[in-house]
Formats: sequence, structure tokens, C-alpha cells
Amino acid sequence: MSRFACIAIDPAIAERFRATGLDDRGNPVKRMTATNDSGFPCRVCLHYAKPGEEMLLGSYNLPKPQGLYWTPSPIFVHAEPCTPYEGADEIVDIVRHNALVSVRAYDADGMVLYDLGQVSDGTEVDAPLARALGDVRTSFVNIHTARPGCLLCRVEPATA
Repeated sequence: MSRFACIAIDPAIAERFRATGLDDRGNPVKRMTATNDSGFPCRVCLHYAKPGEEMLLGSYNLPKPQGLYWTPSPIFVHAEPCTPYEGADEIVDIVRHNALVSVRAYDADGMVLYDLGQVSDGTEVDAPLARALGDVRTSFVNIHTARPGCLLCRVEPATA
């Protein structure tokens, strides 16, 4: 697979959720306690919350794509600051351990590349992600949960 990076949301977004109690759409964030170790994926550290950890659920305005395919997404963030994810060339656990994910590739103009989109089990996401990242048209990929459609992370080809 081509070199790539999973991109977490800007920690400032989570800090704003914490400080204001409002999400990107002006809704009150919902405070929840994680009840299991696979249902509350933080979009800052890109790890699942541990049972008992406090999480915030709110609507997030995705920075990419803009234009016709722009969409908001519900996301979880830790209620307390966490260490932002900064790895490379590895598929993060919140994708890998998700039962069903949607790989959505976009070009530089933010147009979806329908022929590269694919749904797979998170454990089998390598092939659809490699296919999308290996296509010269792909500028970035968003990986969502396939059933509710929540953004898990953005993936960008590594720059040389």
C-alpha cells in the first residue's frame, strides 16, 4: 500500500466542545459514559474509550470535502484532553476494529470518486484503502462507519 496518514480532528475542536458545551451546529453536546471498549471512538486520539471514561458526542463539520459532498458527522471526543494521534502507515484501531466501514475517496475538487468507494469489515479495509490511495485521482479518503455513517478518520497519501 502507498504511504499514508490517518488524520485526527483538530484538538481545538474537542476543546471548543468542552469549553462551550456546544457542537459545530450549535447543539448542546451530549455527555456519555463509555459502557464498553468498542462503542465510543474518540476522533482526537483515534482510540476507543475505556469503560467508565466520559465522552462528549456532538456534530462535527468535516473540513473535507467542501462543496457538493460536504456533510456534518456525529463524533465522540474524550471529555478530558487526550493525546492527538500522529501515526503514519497504520490503520487505526477505531477503523480496524469496526464491524463495517465505508471507504470514500475524493479528488482534489472534493468530488467523490464513486468507482473507488467500498464497504468492508474493518479488519479487511486494507485492500479498498490501498485501491483508493493508489489511484492518481485520489486526494484524500474519509472512512465512515457504514451503518450510521459517522466519520472515523480522514486518510491522506503521505507526501514525499
